[in-house]
Amino acid sequence: MEIIFNIAYLLTVTALGILILKKSKGVKEHQLFGFMALVLGFGDAFHLFARSQAILTTGFEANAGTVGAGKLITSITMTFFYILLYIVWKQRYHINNILLTRIIYSLAFIRIVLCLFPQNRWFEYQQAFEWGIYRNIPFALMGIIIIVLFYKETKKNKNDSFKHMWLAITLSFAFYVPVVLFVHIWPLIGMLMIPKTLAYVWIVVMGYRNISTKS
Repeated sequence: MEIIFNIAYLLTVTALGILILKKSKGVKEHQLFGFMALVLGFGDAFHLFARSQAILTTGFEANAGTVGAGKLITSITMTFFYILLYIVWKQRYHINNILLTRIIYSLAFIRIVLCLFPQNRWFEYQQAFEWGIYRNIPFALMGIIIIVLFYKETKKNKNDSFKHMWLAITLSFAFYVPVVLFVHIWPLIGMLMIPKTLAYVWIVVMGYRNISTKS
């Protein structure tokens, strides 16, 4: 069931990303959103394909290196996903706050650097719990900032196509944080990654509906 879900998810976000790009008509906001959807699908593919391979073959411990490499790539591409989402916000609402941009880019840089530290033990079956928290602190801060930004701007216009964007991002982190904190104690909590993934699908669907209403 996990493999079927993963394939359906990747096909959905990739197809929507391509459709958004095809309908973008040179509008930078729409082009960015389409590219953002493709980054999401491309990055998650590394991790999800590695997990699927492990499930179908000799298990996660025997495939720890491949699964860990996929997780590392996904961690980095997700950081770029949120950078692109921030740029979409800037383009959509015509806001250019230099300080805010520097903060977002700095948090993204710190997040990526922390992901690259060998202490994460990406390629081992038992990865470093503490570093899972360290690298997710700047990531969570990026998310909180972007949640607040979309919430503030969409509240000014109740007919905004992105009026639920802040909620989708909030849900993605609400499902993700417990996994980071407790999956090493209670492995079943990893099931929260399913609704977390669906929250990302919702984000991409909002982007597709937004451009469809303007086509």
